[in-house]
Amino acid sequence: MASASEAISVIQSNDRVYVHQGCAQPEPLIDAMIDRAGELRNVEVVHMATMGSGRYTQSEYRESFRHNALFIGANVRGAVQQRRADYIPIFLGEIEGLFTDGTLPLDVALLQTTLPDRNGFVSLGPSIDVSLTAAKVARHVVAVTNPRMPRTHGDTYLHVSEIDTFVEEDFPLAELEPRTPLDEHRAIARHVAALIPDGATMQMGIGAIPDAILDLLGNHKHLGVHSEMFSDGIIPLLEKGVIDNSNKKINPNKVVAGFALGSHRLLDYIHENPIFEFRQTRYTNDPFQIARNPKVCAVNAAIEVDLTGQICADSLGELPFSGIGGQVDFIRGAARSEGGMPFLCLPATAKGGKLSRIVSQLKPGAGVVTSRGDVHWVVTEFGAVNLHGKNLRQRAQLLISIAHPDFREQLERESFALRPA
Repeated sequence: MASASEAISVIQSNDRVYVHQGCAQPEPLIDAMIDRAGELRNVEVVHMATMGSGRYTQSEYRESFRHNALFIGANVRGAVQQRRADYIPIFLGEIEGLFTDGTLPLDVALLQTTLPDRNGFVSLGPSIDVSLTAAKVARHVVAVTNPRMPRTHGDTYLHVSEIDTFVEEDFPLAELEPRTPLDEHRAIARHVAALIPDGATMQMGIGAIPDAILDLLGNHKHLGVHSEMFSDGIIPLLEKGVIDNSNKKINPNKVVAGFALGSHRLLDYIHENPIFEFRQTRYTNDPFQIARNPKVCAVNAAIEVDLTGQICADSLGELPFSGIGGQVDFIRGAARSEGGMPFLCLPATAKGGKLSRIVSQLKPGAGVVTSRGDVHWVVTEFGAVNLHGKNLRQRAQLLISIAHPDFREQLERESFALRPA
């Protein structure tokens, strides 16, 4: 065992450092890395969304560290938008390929793990995703072992021989508490829940809308989960037996996911729980694997949608906001699943009702995450419409019908002006 400061001495200027993400963020190692800011220059810090402070993105450390985001979390969003950090737009299912094909070679991987078991294996706990692959390919692997880390089942293990340096610490894991749904979230949830059939295989993103949908599925039967991630909302459905995974064709009887984000209750619930099978994202987010299950219902979020069906989900105009994530992976997988239904959900307005999220044209610089060729169901609190197979005129009519009533007349005028004579 080494101290955190001793373990971090392996990082050199100009290195690329991967940081274990989500609730598994190895905070003591990050703190030790920041303590060396005075002697390090141009260290690239790579990760998806983390739950910690993200202090290495603060302007005072700009000569020492530069974050390269694979998904933009709230803790680094300001730095990315102010151009002190960078963002790689990429499908979540393709991130591991960046590590393995040499596009983003990793010098150091910083992990949080369980204590070794009697056979010498540690678990990566709630965050397997791209982190297991990062650990496999990095030149140096540093792990902080934490007795509070949940030991999870599936492809979650590294042998101690695969880790160069261990640090032992006892500290609270990062948590993400569930958000209380607003009235518009509950209305969206009612539209989606009414369309989800018994026996569906669920993919839910994170946030108030997915949790509100899960709250309404208590009378469903034989639901399954194959998802990039899950949060606290699935626990009541597992306890009631609503989620039993019995209808799945691959990984039956298991909740399959790449990572979990949630509260202390969730982290306790997944510890040594054999119903969960954590897998690498290149598996969970492979559209061909997703499509093998029947009735895949994929629920994802949008920031803005134009009247042709183009979905912006990762930016506010030209300002990066989050990331592509797994949205397209699951939209395409669900579309190819027998009886599958891809949903894109968004409140009809923003800024307290001042702006419509359904627009005639996306904001300048907005990123199109889901193309109009991929989009199927779009849902607001005012209804759910299926754009698949519809022409541009029909799409505009359908989307205007679920816009906020205050903006429908304006959208009609703008739609008419955009149509060729």
